[in-house]
Amino acid sequence: MAIIKPFKALRPMPDKAEQTSCVPYDVVYGPEARAFVAENPLSFLRVTRAEAEFAPGSDPSDHDIFARARQNLEKLISDNVYYVDPDDAIYVYQLASDTGAQTGVVACCSIDEYEQDQIKKHEDVRPDKVADRTEHLLAVGAQTGLIFLTFRNTDDIRFLIAAAVEEEPIYDFICLDGIHQRVWRVTNTGPWIKAFSKVPALYIADGHHRAESAKLARESLRAQNPDHDGTEDYNFVLAGLFPSEDLQILPYNRVVRSLNGCDNEDLFERIRQNFIVVETIEKVPHTPGEFCMYTAGQWYKLRFNRNGGGDLGLIEGLDASILQDYLLEPVLGIHDPRTDTRLEFVGGKRGTDELERLVDEGHACIAFSLYPTTMDDMLAISDIGGTMPPKSTWFEPKLKDGLLVHMI
Repeated sequence: MAIIKPFKALRPMPDKAEQTSCVPYDVVYGPEARAFVAENPLSFLRVTRAEAEFAPGSDPSDHDIFARARQNLEKLISDNVYYVDPDDAIYVYQLASDTGAQTGVVACCSIDEYEQDQIKKHEDVRPDKVADRTEHLLAVGAQTGLIFLTFRNTDDIRFLIAAAVEEEPIYDFICLDGIHQRVWRVTNTGPWIKAFSKVPALYIADGHHRAESAKLARESLRAQNPDHDGTEDYNFVLAGLFPSEDLQILPYNRVVRSLNGCDNEDLFERIRQNFIVVETIEKVPHTPGEFCMYTAGQWYKLRFNRNGGGDLGLIEGLDASILQDYLLEPVLGIHDPRTDTRLEFVGGKRGTDELERLVDEGHACIAFSLYPTTMDDMLAISDIGGTMPPKSTWFEPKLKDGLLVHMI
């Protein structure tokens, strides 16, 4: 059973939605966030990435950053850029491009269900990132971005979505990246609550750190509230729930800053112990078990060539696992991909041009282009309570921050 809860959204005036909406806080580099904020003073990045407002080279404390985030949110409200909806509602959210559309529901979900694994996870979280978002959430007093959830669709939910999008949207605009954003407000929420109650489970597609941060913030606020009864807004987390059949996963590529003392001859000799290596002009693998590697101005195709043993398990057979277990760790000495600062992850939308740039400009020594994880694999691993390697999935298009905010 999946619980969804209507809420009174803090949201921008319709004529300000395009300006205020922004990318999720964790998909832009620091200089990019600074440029966005400088160009657009209404960008919600001023709330989610308030450090971008401080002078380059300064070193503001976390307290100063989160205080600025709170001030910026309060100013958006006092300037009548944002307002709180008068009635509880859920929201239908559609992101569309020339290649397709994904249409889902924005509502609040139960943190109890998250703790009980009815909202299923597939990744571990980094404590430092969770701590950062927890402090931000408590300082701002709001969940400023959506956890991206998915579910196996039902006929009832298909019918409700199809009917909702026939109405007039409250937001309708095209972003600079060409994604058409539409949002509809639904106040007759009973049929939606009933329809989702028949969904056996929800799955985190993206937003594990936000979900865990919401849980920790709930614990903090509950401890401060002697009259806690479980109905408070902090017991629920803001989420976008999208049918799995609509979603597209792009690869999550890797770059490595240094070769751990390997020279080129030794590097290739060690890689060939588990991979067939050939030079190529191709930059994107075409099948699972195939990788494209870029170093010293040349692309190579790597085909996994496991010697002996049976078939790999579901998690061990993921391309992100194969690369980690048979190359990054034994060859390059990257034992923990969650904490090793030599390893960086590059989202699929940035493409192979970004991999080449990072290597050619000397930021990295070697880059790997991966085949994307499938939705079926992600759901299957979540169902067995498994954990995928970090940064195994990159969902595109990204849900916008700043369109719908949940005050706690």
